[in-house]
Amino acid sequence: MPRQETKKYSLTISDSGDGRTIKSVKFTGTTALVTGITVLVVAAALFFALIAWTPLRTLIPGYPNASTEREAVQNVIKLDSLERVIGRWELYSENLKRIVNGEEPLKVDSILQSRVDGKTVETDPAAAAKSDSILKAEVTAESKFDIRSNEKRSLPIEGMLFFTPIKGVVSKPFDKVMHPCIEITAPDNSLVKSILEGTVISDGWSSEGGYTIHIQHAGDIVSIYRHNLKILVRTGDKVNAGTPIGIVGKDGDGTGDGRLVLELWNNGEAADPARFINF
Repeated sequence: MPRQETKKYSLTISDSGDGRTIKSVKFTGTTALVTGITVLVVAAALFFALIAWTPLRTLIPGYPNASTEREAVQNVIKLDSLERVIGRWELYSENLKRIVNGEEPLKVDSILQSRVDGKTVETDPAAAAKSDSILKAEVTAESKFDIRSNEKRSLPIEGMLFFTPIKGVVSKPFDKVMHPCIEITAPDNSLVKSILEGTVISDGWSSEGGYTIHIQHAGDIVSIYRHNLKILVRTGDKVNAGTPIGIVGKDGDGTGDGRLVLELWNNGEAADPARFINF
């Protein structure tokens, strides 16, 4: 049986004036198919790269941009606040029902522990007191053999005593979403002091924050001091509450009086320094 020859095709580019051949390419049907698939794959890869790694992706309808991300954060904060309000009203309703029925109202500690893992905790006063006694006994027994019992224990941020970093006026207040820090205006050459005992984990200069100091404190607390005119400590230094760490001045941000930008972070979340420190 005679072997069927593969059909060949030719693509020729010629001069329309004199008919001279400029370029001629010969190919088969298989070659054309492979070439076409390769071109489509490369084009798809380039298109994907443009969408995935360039700002063009923000042009896609429905793709989140900076504004939508900010709104999402604000909605989460509002939702958390609403959950707290609803929880307080539920507990208020429970206490009101107890008072109407002549029962003993729940105490604050019981109210705070009234929900665990989405399940309602036993609200009977006698049962709650018994559970509390058992828990205290277990904690006391465990602490007898705790080799860290003599070490310094971390307190909640609400129970800590903060040192005033600088005497001045809060010129721009805290906003958890838009401005997670406070700005304090103070006289030139005022000393900046550490608010707590800790370790300097970073010192340096940036175009946004000027001379900046980061200090790690116990209890997963970090304080940040921006727009210093001069830094008095270095990374790795141990500092106490009230230790001078920097100096502010009008050259720190270019004009006007000295300005310190103070940030306070607790467990990775921004906290308002003005809640805990008197300036």
